[in-house]
Order: sequence, then structure tokens, then C-alpha cells
Amino acid sequence: MRVLSLVAGCFFALAAPHALTQSYPAKPVRVVVAFPAGGAVDVGARAVGQKLSEIWKQPVLVENRGGAGGNIGAQVVAKAAPDGYTLLATSSAIAINVTLYKDPGFAAKDLVAVAHAGATPNMIFAHPSVPANNLQELFALARTRPLSYASAGTGTGTQLMMEMLKKQAKVDIVHVPFSPAAAVTAVVGDQAAMGITSIPMPLAQVKGGKLRPIAVTTPKRLPGLPNVPTVAESGFPGFEDMTWFAFFLPAATPSPIVGRLNAELNRAMEQPDVKEKFASMNVEFSRNSLAEVGDYVRREIAKYARVIQETGAKAE
Repeated sequence: MRVLSLVAGCFFALAAPHALTQSYPAKPVRVVVAFPAGGAVDVGARAVGQKLSEIWKQPVLVENRGGAGGNIGAQVVAKAAPDGYTLLATSSAIAINVTLYKDPGFAAKDLVAVAHAGATPNMIFAHPSVPANNLQELFALARTRPLSYASAGTGTGTQLMMEMLKKQAKVDIVHVPFSPAAAVTAVVGDQAAMGITSIPMPLAQVKGGKLRPIAVTTPKRLPGLPNVPTVAESGFPGFEDMTWFAFFLPAATPSPIVGRLNAELNRAMEQPDVKEKFASMNVEFSRNSLAEVGDYVRREIAKYARVIQETGAKAE
């Protein structure tokens, strides 16, 4: 009888994870977007959420919890019940904030990366009146007269990378923080000589001739902008930086649910209409496993920690 009890116990222990994934989701799922409505993270999360709702036949509710550079949304999810019903949609800001902020209100160990949702290049651009056509000319100009640059905000990946470039080029350009869209508007209005943001923001203005593209942060030139050099070929070999997006769960979420969500998120993002939405924002997605997204996020945390240390960046 004792042997039978042990066998039955083992059977139910093995069956429980399977039952958990089979019944999930049994109620509405909440996706917390760590930024205000209308940005790339929000648009992408809503496209994915709608597709998941169609697949699951369950509502997927998107909730914007912006603030503190993405920390507020991360705090909400880190403290949520680890049952798979609360996800975080955020950007590469999360890899920055765990080092940049003395106390971001959460730690990297409090969240588990469940799926990489793609990445988009960043672009350095200038007002057409600025007499510089490439990065070296821009930095040479900065040595002769005061210049300022607009970014998506203090402590963002784009600002940190520009600070790193400034340090390597031994040049001083005053930083003026904005939101991503406002940074583009500021340069178009000649409030700042140049700017750096993710590429979806300035692309229309570049194509309309209201901004001059200086460099992109991809390893190779972009097919849609073949005449715009990369930062790497502009005198900074090996330079590469992308603004990326990902989904996270509370760290204690059962592994069967984490695995199920990785598969379902990949499935949703591979659908033609979702891929089209991502492509319209210049976000490139490719299927990724839990191990791949976990390794990627860990590398990004380490990369930005080095940049923060080298530049002395601090949260304001």
C-alpha cells in the first residue's frame, strides 16, 4: 500500500504541471506596459495582446503604468501574483535601470524574461542647418562651437550611448532630455542641433527633409537608408546599440507557465498582421527561446553597467 501511495504521489506531481499549462489561461490576462500610451512598447504590446486574445479566447487587458523611466511598471509586475496572469511589456530601459538607479524598486532577480519582442535601430540626426554630414564632421564642429543634443531622456540607452561616443571622441555636447517624440520635434525646430532616438521617431522627418541623418547604430547599413553610414564605420569600430523590447513575468511564476507563454508570445509575434505592425515601427522580430532571451537580457545588463560606470551617468 505504501508503494502504491508513493507511485500515486509521483504521478500527480508529474501531472500537475501539465494540468496547469492545459488550463492556462482560465481568466483575463493583464499586460502592464511600462510606458505611456502611443509609444513603440505600447503599440507592440497591444498588437500582441489582441492576437493572444484571439488565440486564447480570453481577454488580454493592456494597462499603461508609465513613470520613472519604466520602473513603475516593473515594480507593479515584480510584486504581482506569480501565476502568469500579469506580464510586463518594457524596453531595454529595464537593463539600464537596475544599475542606473540606486533603488529602482525592483531587482533583476525579481523578474524573468519570457520573450524577446524584437529590436529597432537608433539614429543620430541633425537639423539641416548644421554644417555636418557625418559623425566625424559633427564632432569636429562641436570642437569649434557649442552644440546640444536631444535624447529620449536622461538614463535612456540612446543618451548613454551618446555619452560614450562623446567620451571616446573627447568632445563636449550639452545633453537636453526630452521624451522620444519631443526630442525629434526639438531638433526639427532647431532647439537642439542634433538628436539621438530609436529610428521610428525621426524616420518620417528624415524622409521629408526636415532632419539630416548622421549615423545609425546597427552593425551594417539599413536597406531602407543605404546612404546613411553606421556609427561603427564612422570611426567607432565595433559600436552597436539597439532599442529592444521584451515581455517579463514575476520570477516565481511556475516554469510550465513561463514555457507556455514563451511559446504563445512567439506564436503571436509570428502572425503576419503582428509582424506587419512591428515592421511599420522598424522593429525586427525573430523567434527566441527562454534560454536565448534570458542570456540576452543578462548581457545587456552587463553592457549598460559598464557604460554607466565609464560615463559616470546618474539618474536624475
